Amino acid sequence: MTVPTADPSLPRCVVFDLDGTLVDTAPDLTLATNHVLGLAGRPAVDIDTVKDMVGLGARKLIERGLAHTGGGTPEQVEDLLPAFLDFYGRNLCVGSRPFEGVETQLQALREAGIALGVCTNKPVGLSVALIDALGWAGYFGVNLGGDSLEVRKPDPRHLLETIARLGEAPAASVMVGDSPVDVAAARAARVPVVAVSFGFTPVPPAELGADVLIDHYDTLQPALVTANRGRRG
Repeated sequence: MTVPTADPSLPRCVVFDLDGTLVDTAPDLTLATNHVLGLAGRPAVDIDTVKDMVGLGARKLIERGLAHTGGGTPEQVEDLLPAFLDFYGRNLCVGSRPFEGVETQLQALREAGIALGVCTNKPVGLSVALIDALGWAGYFGVNLGGDSLEVRKPDPRHLLETIARLGEAPAASVMVGDSPVDVAAARAARVPVVAVSFGFTPVPPAELGADVLIDHYDTLQPALVTANRGRRG
């Protein structure tokens, strides 16, 4: 496949969210969520419900799953967390698939010399394992998960540290995400943000407040150029 020529107006650094942005992980997250809900004697939830629950890590996903099926306590969440992580860790790339066009764009950006990173609230061990399972380890110079630091998105320090470890500056970077958490982190970090319309968000994508919204990865590079040129000081 011919890799498109990168525009010189592209940022020097692009940081991606993982779930719902690079990869449709909803099938496997739904299986893991329903596994622990079953252990708690709760009914299963459907994939669209899980998509609305993703974004703040495994604990929050379990908490939201319990709340959706009758309520729960912090103690229940902690009791179910190991089972969730174990099940998901053994099944994290069963039904998960990259969104269409992702790999072509990652290859193009890498060949253009752009530093690429992952900033996700998924535990870093699972994030690294998923990236490895997809054969993407060579694309990303840094992968910071929700347990890599003392903070996580929407705290801007999660994104800023990802950029710093890539050896770049916020003024040369753009974030790509799919949720209010991603947009909030980017805004607080004063980094432009491109949102995808096909990810996991309880908020309509057009209302996320991103600088640019894309419907397919074929339009990622023009969106990055637009976001980079229009950065807000």
